[in-house]
Amino acid sequence: MDDLIRGIVQAFEIIFSLNPALYEVIWLSLSVSGIALVFSTVLGIPLGAAMALTRFPGRQLMTALLYTGMGFPPVVIGLFVYLMLSRSGPAGQLGWLFTPNAMIVAQTIISFPLVAGFTMAAVMGIDPQLRRQLMSLGATPWQATVTILLEAKIGVIVAIVAGFGAIISEVGAVMLVGGNIEGKTRVLTTAIVLETQKGNFDLAIALGFVLLFLSFLVNAALLRLQGKAFS
Repeated sequence: MDDLIRGIVQAFEIIFSLNPALYEVIWLSLSVSGIALVFSTVLGIPLGAAMALTRFPGRQLMTALLYTGMGFPPVVIGLFVYLMLSRSGPAGQLGWLFTPNAMIVAQTIISFPLVAGFTMAAVMGIDPQLRRQLMSLGATPWQATVTILLEAKIGVIVAIVAGFGAIISEVGAVMLVGGNIEGKTRVLTTAIVLETQKGNFDLAIALGFVLLFLSFLVNAALLRLQGKAFS
């Protein structure tokens, strides 16, 4: 209990200390997860919409693979990315292993199925007659798809929130491919693990509260957009 209280106090001290090292870790956490979320959103929303609105051979298999990806262990994804980017791997020449680029790749793979899967579910909840009505009124397939996505915007925002929540709190994959290198690839989650292993429980708790606070701020912003979408 004392560690928890000290952790809460130290969390506020750390946040307001303007410690450059801390804000470097916070910035790297947000930038890596933010870039990964952009990639997974750009890829996942169109795929989810396409799978919900079209019928094609192998669709059931793709749906099963997508749902499997939504529950795939992040540490296993980290292992696959590690093997791909290692010196003997097919993408080893990129030199991305133990860099933020590798962390972005891993987090994109983690969040992409979530964004696509929740988007597909949201679009499938829209009246299927809507697309046919739009097409009969002269809308192009692209215009009809965009209109349906706007109708399903609540579910799409939930998809983005789910994707962000999965990667901002992830530790196994980024630890594997990033290496938790101070000043280079150390993010909040890996810093918490390190401080816990060192026995600095109050600092680990403080970093945990910082992570919770950042997650709250980002999710509150997204949920505010969701609230506006209801109005």
